[in-house]
Amino acid sequence: MDPAALQQLDSTVVDWRFKSMPPRYEGCTVGELTAAKPSIFDDGYLTPLLTLDTDALGHNLRLMARWTAAHGLAFAPHGKTPLAPQLFRRQLDLGAWGITAAVPAHVRMYRAFGVRRIFLANELVDPAALDWLAAELAADPGFRFVCYVDSERGVALMEQALAHTSVTVDVVVELGADGCRTGVRDLGQALGLARRVTESSRLRLVGVAGYEGTMPPEQVGDWLGSLVELAHRADAEGLFAGTDEIVVSAGGSEHFVLVAEALTEEALRLSRPALRLLRSGAYVTHDEGHYARVTPLHEPDERLRPALRLWAQVVSRPEPGLALLNAGKRDLPYDLGLPVPTLVRDPATGAVRPAAGLTVTKLADQHAFVDVRPGAGELQVGDWVGLGLSHPCTAFQTWQLIPEVDADGTVVDHIRTFF
Repeated sequence: MDPAALQQLDSTVVDWRFKSMPPRYEGCTVGELTAAKPSIFDDGYLTPLLTLDTDALGHNLRLMARWTAAHGLAFAPHGKTPLAPQLFRRQLDLGAWGITAAVPAHVRMYRAFGVRRIFLANELVDPAALDWLAAELAADPGFRFVCYVDSERGVALMEQALAHTSVTVDVVVELGADGCRTGVRDLGQALGLARRVTESSRLRLVGVAGYEGTMPPEQVGDWLGSLVELAHRADAEGLFAGTDEIVVSAGGSEHFVLVAEALTEEALRLSRPALRLLRSGAYVTHDEGHYARVTPLHEPDERLRPALRLWAQVVSRPEPGLALLNAGKRDLPYDLGLPVPTLVRDPATGAVRPAAGLTVTKLADQHAFVDVRPGAGELQVGDWVGLGLSHPCTAFQTWQLIPEVDADGTVVDHIRTFF
């Protein structure tokens, strides 16, 4: 990545644009604020406040790097989860092949920070985006870009947009499944599309790919078998003759163990080396809801840890058994489950206790309704409540600057996002 672009993040001035940053540091740069090693509890950070646990974050990054290496997989983590270049750098430093993107805007941001290998997990048919991409590829011979194709119409649109250029864009045929997300629905159609790509002067067929995350778990194994079969059948027809390696890619954050079991070196003995590319993204922070239930890693030394916590404050105790926090739908994810109270902190004494007996029952735009069961312990207006979250992909999106903290709340970094 580009060190200068990353360093520039430290020059950003901290002001009202960044939610919940401490007013006492108004006008300082992010670098100056981080260097001061402030405490989120004692140095004026406002609530609600999303934080990243530095120990859990580092554990998750290292664990997935070790796990993919142990299974012989190349890794292009999906960057759309945090959209944070500082985290991309850590993933790449740990051996990631590149970073996966979802839309052209992501690709532009990645390139602004110098990412050299990008896998776009979508078909790219926007003429303006293709025009920009062509210029980027022409200007930097070291830039590797791969994207999906899943229709002859899409191929034609790409050719039309690239006709005035001299570049060739690498593509993989996307295999889907009935009722699921994008992708060609059967092997025959996929092979036909692969043959069509080989006729193009502006596209180069380099492999096959897909996404299994929206499939019922019982269908994933069969679909992965079909993906492997597609790679072999296309290779047998000589459709990958224009590439030195064949990309075979899959893998969200729910079934990556099945992907590793299917995309083995033995299963993919092709005419040229196979780049077996995993693209999981939510692992980076994990969660305390959806992914905690579905993650395939359960052994004590291979267990992902939740790294996100949102601190909110009790702002009302209007009736027995009810507390209102100052965080709601505008601040935290709720699409895959409500937040879970984990800790309560008394700001007067600094004492922290488990949030036993507290349950978030519903959310308004800026409030969380908390059921306070008898015996839960005293919960007062002004107390801070730490919330465990479900679904990291929608946790990051309303926070542009996120403190990364030690266990005692000392800030070790500020992570900048670009949603």
